[in-house]
Amino acid sequence: MAEKARIAVLISGAGTNMAALVYASRIGDCAYDVVLVASNDPEAPGLKLAAAEGIATFALPHKGMTREAHDAAMEAAVREADAEYIVLAGYMRILSDAFVQRWQGQMLNIHPSLLPLYKGLDTHARALTAGDSHAGTSVHLVTPELDAGEVLAQVRVPIVTGDTPESLASRVKLAEHQLYPRAVAEYVGRWRDPSALLARLREHALALPETDERESHGSPGFRVGGEKTGKYFAYFADQHHGTPHIALLARTGSMDELLNLVETQPEVYFKPAYYGASGWVGIILNRPGVDWDEIATWLQRSWRSAAPKRLTRLLDIADTF
Repeated sequence: MAEKARIAVLISGAGTNMAALVYASRIGDCAYDVVLVASNDPEAPGLKLAAAEGIATFALPHKGMTREAHDAAMEAAVREADAEYIVLAGYMRILSDAFVQRWQGQMLNIHPSLLPLYKGLDTHARALTAGDSHAGTSVHLVTPELDAGEVLAQVRVPIVTGDTPESLASRVKLAEHQLYPRAVAEYVGRWRDPSALLARLREHALALPETDERESHGSPGFRVGGEKTGKYFAYFADQHHGTPHIALLARTGSMDELLNLVETQPEVYFKPAYYGASGWVGIILNRPGVDWDEIATWLQRSWRSAAPKRLTRLLDIADTF
């Protein structure tokens, strides 16, 4: 079974979305495990449910503490649990910018509206006042700006005649319980999904000048230099030749560099069958916490080693300054 992502869930109350996340994690090959439930309220009912399920809990009242100090204590508990992601589930605290930035791309929230509509509070009343035909809920990445991060998934909920904010909220809550576990599992599981990894790699590779994609020996490959004279600078390998790796294959500067990378960082690099003999390195993509800026750097470097001089001349000149 593939390694599961470790998530910490932050709550302030009953924790019904937290419960939905926990029970979904117990069904089938879910992509995550809940390793911590933490709260700013020691009396939050959700903590008892988590404890009954054998999940570690942490609680610290925020009263009398600065926002930064309380955030630091919550974050320390998250790191102690070795969580890779933070999932907010009715956590009624605005987090400090520094905390959010440290977890950029690794912190998710669910909001009871069809974002970007109705950020903040009173979402259901605002939807009713506006005469909307539908309300709904959105899962999004957390950013310093309130409810403004990338939307990962949404569910629409119809507004019916006679709805009140309370009746609408009760139906939206049902939608949340279905949406949140699925959206979290899909997001944290992307590091082991070949199609998601290829899509992200393709985005970076095809952004480079004069590149195209062409299959080679059954693998997607990326070339530079034109239809007739183009050279491959990268390949996408999905567990080829018996390896467990989904990987980017890129050019190194020498066999010595390749062997040094594999020896010093075997959790990141490997010598691929066939291509390794020519100095290509495998960079493992199906692992948590891949640095995609580093992947982009490898692609740029490999592209440059294969690109014709007319494309690299200006870069060579810039490097002399």
